[in-house]
Formats: sequence, C-alpha cells, structure tokens
Amino acid sequence: MILILAPNTQTDSEEFRQLEEFLNRMPNIRHRVHQEVGVQQVLTEVYLIGDTASLSLEDMAILPGVERVVRISEEYRVLGRHRDADRASWFEYNGVRFGQDNLNIFAGLCAVNTPEHVELMMKALQENGQVCTRMGAYKPRTSPYSFQGHGKDCLPYVFELAGKYGIKVIAMEITHETHVEEIRAALEQTGNPTGVMLQIGTRNTQNFELLKYVGRQREFPVLLKRGFGITLEESLNAAEYLASEGNRNVVFGLRGMKTNMGDPHRNFVDFAHVPVVKRLTRMPVCIDPSHSVGTRDSAPDGILDVLHVTAQGVISGANMILIDFHPEPAKALVDGPQALTLDELPYFLEDVAIAREAYEKRQALAQRNR
Repeated sequence: MILILAPNTQTDSEEFRQLEEFLNRMPNIRHRVHQEVGVQQVLTEVYLIGDTASLSLEDMAILPGVERVVRISEEYRVLGRHRDADRASWFEYNGVRFGQDNLNIFAGLCAVNTPEHVELMMKALQENGQVCTRMGAYKPRTSPYSFQGHGKDCLPYVFELAGKYGIKVIAMEITHETHVEEIRAALEQTGNPTGVMLQIGTRNTQNFELLKYVGRQREFPVLLKRGFGITLEESLNAAEYLASEGNRNVVFGLRGMKTNMGDPHRNFVDFAHVPVVKRLTRMPVCIDPSHSVGTRDSAPDGILDVLHVTAQGVISGANMILIDFHPEPAKALVDGPQALTLDELPYFLEDVAIAREAYEKRQALAQRNR
C-alpha cells in the first residue's frame, strides 16, 4: 500500500510527525518514506510493507497529510504504474529532465580511446545543441583479451571536457561497485563539471549485489539495460532491486535480445516493448539502436538500418536514445563498425525529430479520440 501525501508535505512538519507516530504503532507493518524533489514541489510517498491486506483504504485516506491511497497488487511495488496512478512520472538530474513525456539523446563514444576523440565528440554535440552523451570507461567484453576500457585513468579528462563543452549528463557503464567510487572521486577532483548516469549493462542485469549497491546510493541516476537472454519481467524486477534499495531515478533500456532470429542484425530488436514498459512502470524508456543492429548496413531506400530502428523506437514513445558515434570509426577500440560519424550527427538529429513529431501527432490524435 502507498500513501501519497499532499504536495510539499515536509518530513519535519507536525502533520507528518503525527502520521509517522500512527504508523509506528501499527502491528506487523513497516513503512518507508520516499521523496521526489522537483523544481516546483516536493512529492512524498509512504510505502507500507507487511500485513496491509486488512487495512481499509478509507481509514488510511483520512490520516494526517494523506491525499490519496493506492493498494499495490503488482509485482513492481516501487516502480510499477499502479492502479489509478496516472500522475506524470519524471525526475531531474543536473538540470536535465528524464520522464515518460520527453526525449533525450545520448550520442557518444561506446569506448573512450583518446582525449582528442573525446573533445571532437563533445564539440560536435555542443555545436548541435546537445547536453548529454555516452562515454565508455569500463567495458565488459566477451573475450578476456579484448580492450576492457581505460577505466579511472580517462575519467578526469572526460569530465573536464564535458564541462568545457556544456555536457550535463554522461551515461557511463560500470561493472563493479569500486567504479562508482572512482567516478565520484574523479568528479570531485575536477570540480564536478558534469553529471553521470550509471549504466548497468546487459551482462550485469542480474548481478543482484551490484544492483543493491547502486540502489543504495542516490547521488547518480541509473540506466538499467534489459538482460540479453531473459524475460522482460525478469529485467523489470532487476530495476525493482534498484528502487527497493532507495534509488528510484531509473531509466529502463531496451537493447535487443540475443538470438539468431534477429540475424543479420546483431540482436533481435525489442523496441515494440517501449509502450509496454511505460504501461507497466513509471520509468522512462531508453532505446539502444547501435547494439541492436550492430552494423552500418542500409536499405534500398538509402536509410541506414540503425536509423530505421531508431525511428521505430522513437515513434513508439521512447524517452532516451543511446547511440554510438565516433570521429574515426575505423580507429574505434570497441564497436567501430556500428558507429555513426560526426558528419552524420545533424542528419541523425533531424531524422529523430521527424519521428518524434510523428509520435506527438499520434499521441494528440489518440487524446482526441478517447
């Protein structure tokens, strides 16, 4: 059961104190408080855990400060879109809004190789009005002999260049809890010139101890990619691990499923699940067309497969795009064959805008026909 409190209810108020005293006296019931601090208001939710089936909605609704009560029946208790919970869902991080009603583009290097390439990428993003990017410092690889990323050694210059070119959020994969500490230390060392969204890759979707650790910190939001060989339900439960530990600033990423049914693409594209995830949960949804397609092949119409797939995700309502670019793809240390070039960045952004406009028109049409 969730008690949704009146907007701007403060946890140090007399009203909240009375509510908490009442909850503390309830047998077999524990409660957890979560607050979303927005630009205009603070939203507070109190999660009741335990023997809640016998609690009356009417009795709980008249408690001090309570605006609405939602009884939870879904498995995704924290992130789930529960019955009658139609409030807009979003969070803000370092001045960038992440919600189910907008779209952010994270174009950048799958793996950092040189400061020169990082700077060229950041400069191109700034020139095209972008404030987010992807930069891979830690790279889990199938072969132990493949390049594993520069790790903490590249973090200072990546963060400094992000600050120089106005990049507010960097999506960066981590594979171990020590990476979080290294990122935090490098940000402090460079004066916090940018922000980082921690990325949990497809190989670590069910690394439950890592999920718990990342969930316990609330400094950085999280991009959780779907596991490449597990069900959607299993992957959504992985996201719930993060939220159950306290971090609800989670974006869910679709990156294709590992099966030869997707051949000749690298993975079987699963972007039809964009609206499904938005219906089941309150998480913004990210698409990763680069790792879904894995090539620069194009159709007879001259449009790259990766652009066709991107458009499919955007026109389905995707809220974030994770896409590989590189100044010199032939010199990329990871996934060069699928990377777009900096010259293609304006074209890519315009193509995305066309797909987003089509989605917004479809959304408006649906509203008129309700």
